[in-house]
Amino acid sequence: MNAIEASGLFKRYGAFEAVRGIDFSIAARECYGFLGPNGAGKTTTMRMITGTAEPTTGTMSVLGLRVPQDGRHIRARIGVVPQENNLDEELTVIDNLIVYARYFDIPRSVAAPRADELLTFVALQDKRDWLVTKLSGGMKRRLLIARALMNKPEVLVLDEPTTGLDPQARHLVWEKLRALKREGVTLVMTTHYMDEASQLCDRLVIMHEGRILIEGRPRDLIAKEIPRHVIEVMDSEFTLPVRMNGLVERVEHLADRVLLYTTDGDRLLKRVRTAAAEPDSVWLRGATLEDVFLHLTGRGLLE
Repeated sequence: MNAIEASGLFKRYGAFEAVRGIDFSIAARECYGFLGPNGAGKTTTMRMITGTAEPTTGTMSVLGLRVPQDGRHIRARIGVVPQENNLDEELTVIDNLIVYARYFDIPRSVAAPRADELLTFVALQDKRDWLVTKLSGGMKRRLLIARALMNKPEVLVLDEPTTGLDPQARHLVWEKLRALKREGVTLVMTTHYMDEASQLCDRLVIMHEGRILIEGRPRDLIAKEIPRHVIEVMDSEFTLPVRMNGLVERVEHLADRVLLYTTDGDRLLKRVRTAAAEPDSVWLRGATLEDVFLHLTGRGLLE
């Protein structure tokens, strides 16, 4: 069973097309990611899934319910972790959860023990009586996740869940999201962190200018789109000797380095180090999802 299905989905704001005819399906119990530069249509897609934006044309269903016709019933069965912190900073940590439960008509007798259980889950039980203003950024993100779980959602939608967090806090959030997936919650997320997408997502799409460019498992996308090895030469003036052309599938010149994409990294590495002015400035790495992302969407800054 698919938790979410979309076909021919468009979202227009006047003459502007934020989403341009996308199709996707998200299986129950999987983690599905939406990647793309700013303005790609990711957040608009998330808003259509959560029912806060209505598709202009196309069809979408969430948990077998129609969007937007069954929006109220959909919102009762999903949880949302927004990109921006919208916690009530005048309340304590525990009261943020209990008050939020009222939106779902959850009685306090049920909400209070559930809130304590969730605070333990996100490692905030010792902060239950703190005002939100005293929490660090990572703690607030974890509290947002706990709040989104108060109604025991079947689908959890996360918009940039670890933006601005330090590595330790990011990994703790990842651990909690993996635990939710093991418990059967379907995760739908946007992220700008390629390592996060690689770590968490079973499948993902890369969007650009309102369209889906590619979809698949992270490792499959890397294997399909990019040669498996990348040699970085930390010298923007480096020129590839003609004799090495047969080993290089693509060359990319950046402001401070040259990237050489190849399927035979060890062999090419030796030759490039021989030709480079500073052999220690040459190093070999595996291709990553970030290489795929930049190859498909470009390196220019989009606003």
